Amino acid sequence: MLGLCTAILACAALYVAESIFAPLAFALFIIAITWPLQRFLQTRMARLIAVAITTGAIMIVIVAFALLLAWAAGRIGQFIVNDAGRLQALYGSMTSWLEGHGVELAGLWANYFRGDQLLRMAQEVTSRLNTALSFLIVVFIYVLLGLLEVDDACAKLRAWQHGNLGTVLMTGGASAAAKLRRYMLVRTQMSVITGLLVWGFAWLAGLPLAFEWGVIAFALNFIPFIGPFIATMFPTVFAVAQFASWPAAVAIFACLNVIQFVVGSYLEPRFVGSALSISPFVVLFSVFFWTFLWGLPGAFIGVPIVIALLSLCEAHSSTRWIADLFGGSPSQEPRTPD
Repeated sequence: MLGLCTAILACAALYVAESIFAPLAFALFIIAITWPLQRFLQTRMARLIAVAITTGAIMIVIVAFALLLAWAAGRIGQFIVNDAGRLQALYGSMTSWLEGHGVELAGLWANYFRGDQLLRMAQEVTSRLNTALSFLIVVFIYVLLGLLEVDDACAKLRAWQHGNLGTVLMTGGASAAAKLRRYMLVRTQMSVITGLLVWGFAWLAGLPLAFEWGVIAFALNFIPFIGPFIATMFPTVFAVAQFASWPAAVAIFACLNVIQFVVGSYLEPRFVGSALSISPFVVLFSVFFWTFLWGLPGAFIGVPIVIALLSLCEAHSSTRWIADLFGGSPSQEPRTPD
């Protein structure tokens, strides 16, 4: 009961203090991934210069990713605007068909597209953009300070004289960092493969903006379960408007899901191996749980948090059963003395 109450209170604190803990989690994740580059650079130059180069590389990658996604979304939006006449005619025929079957679609849309509703939506989008910018600024401050203190923190843990907590944190932290780097490498590879397959299929199916759909599939594949589902829904809805045929849309939806299934359930486990094997139930639960706590950032960072927690549990004999129950096979991972 004490453990359950502690877990509930911890989750409540994470939910209330999202603006503090979510940027910290992302910063630790980024530090774990980029630390080999920082360590390589600071052996050849001053630490501050190495930190500046590392953070610059991080910013370039994030900005390039955001620009690529924004370009694809902008191209799709421009296509919709240019094809507004045909889409309006299709919408009119669909509305007439639905109203003939007792569904008043026009009244429903009118409730959501009133002037005050549109103004409120615009304010909400602006607020979320400001929040995202503030979030990124806090993350980069954490990353900058964290990269400067990694060596000092490791030295303190090695000299820890109050039980075996220092050893557990050193062993578990090193294992978590290595697994997170492997996770992101495999996730990036699978996202590239998914994007290429979606691009090729959309091009063969005659769906306009095939490359843009591939880019969106590549970007959304970094979010387990939720991202691939959204990446299949968008082209399907677009196919309904483009081909005006439900069988064609269903076929496109089925083929896109086959691509996601083959990549996610067949290729990815073979690339990852046993080192990162986690129960699919735990992965799904972590995605929805952290999405509930932190929204979209939680959907992305949920699985890395679980990987880090299982690595820390594995480093101590009293919690190793948790890693053996929800993680990979215990025989596949080297054990360290307690």
